Amino acid sequence: MQATVETLEGLERQVNLIIALDDIEKDVKTQLQRVARTAKVQGFRPGKAPISVIERSHGPGIRYDVINQKVGQEFDKIIKEANLRVAGMPSIEPKTEGVEEGQVGFVAKFEVYPEVSLPDLPTLEVVRYTAEVGDEEINRTVDILRKQRATYEAREDRAAQKDDRVTLDFVGTIDGVEFEGGKAENFPFLLGQGRMLPEFEEAATGLKAGESKTFPLSFPEDYAGKEVAGKTAEFTIAVKEVAEPVLPEVNEEFAKSLGQAEGSTEKLLEEIRNNIEREVKNRIQGRTKSSVMDALANAATFDIPKALVENDVQARIAAAREELKQRGVPNADQMPIPAETFQPESERRVRLGLLVGELVEQAKLQVTPEQVRARIEEFSQNYEKPEQVISYYLSDRQRRAEIEAVVLEDNVVDHVLSLAKVAEEAVAFDDLMGTM
Repeated sequence: MQATVETLEGLERQVNLIIALDDIEKDVKTQLQRVARTAKVQGFRPGKAPISVIERSHGPGIRYDVINQKVGQEFDKIIKEANLRVAGMPSIEPKTEGVEEGQVGFVAKFEVYPEVSLPDLPTLEVVRYTAEVGDEEINRTVDILRKQRATYEAREDRAAQKDDRVTLDFVGTIDGVEFEGGKAENFPFLLGQGRMLPEFEEAATGLKAGESKTFPLSFPEDYAGKEVAGKTAEFTIAVKEVAEPVLPEVNEEFAKSLGQAEGSTEKLLEEIRNNIEREVKNRIQGRTKSSVMDALANAATFDIPKALVENDVQARIAAAREELKQRGVPNADQMPIPAETFQPESERRVRLGLLVGELVEQAKLQVTPEQVRARIEEFSQNYEKPEQVISYYLSDRQRRAEIEAVVLEDNVVDHVLSLAKVAEEAVAFDDLMGTM
């Protein structure tokens, strides 16, 4: 009898699975005979126990496995005949209604993949971002590298200012009582780096060695120290030393300290420029890709399988727990993480995944080996020994698959940009890279 696939709601489907008991018992008998040939049963020589004895010891387990196998085969057969693509695992429950004598029945509920309708690409509005890298950006980057390698010279007459290293004693009290972590001696920090709360840095600014100051400081409500969060303390600081930063000259020694083996400042600046340009290119491409993917996701109107969304949510919860575990959070494996936290993003990811897959298929945007190798070679330039990186990625299937996924997305982005309404937008270097 031809099974009928019933449409429930949206992408949900249901089908009845009817299995003849004779077929089940036939397979059970075959399995029992196979087991009997080698079974070791107390009171019998190996392989000589009667089938009735094997039935009592092994029958229930074998029958359970045979029924599962038969149900799976019947389900696969029906799905194939109906030409359906099942999303996720089906839910299969026993049923008695409509099942004749000599049969067992089950009902399978499942979801199918949707018919993915592509948006009209020429009507999409997307942004292609741009950014310039000039001499000013290179010089500012060099200054940052110099500051990272600064030495400090104590100055008795110097009032503390941004970038100075200030060493001081401090003590804080709340309602006249000292609190844990509110006291230190010979404590050094760099002014203007954001390591201390703004009120603390403001109080230290302008003081010279030997000077003191008392001031109120309000801890934020979300401060890491829960015992003082949201409270106001009174701090007294006594400056021990104010040290002025001394930046290294851009010379042969500086170049070598940054890995330029020849000590050539010219080559160092060239390497810095190349590195910055690669980073800017990656970030600009990332912003443009986000614009394209947002446009595609917003234009998608088809239903998505709940099972795929749930799988993605659970994968993200597992990843979040693993990250907490790596940070040393106790009992991270049992940490309750609400699924609602990831639901919207998981829905977007599933919808985009289906849409991108259909777009790749229809527009023939599949990745070529040449594209993968070119991307790996480009990526390898970020490392000291690029040839080793290339070899590693080309020989490791999983790593190569990661690059293939990136290139596939690039193909989709380029295809959409070639058809959509594209507006160009320049991004300031500081906005792109973060305040430098």
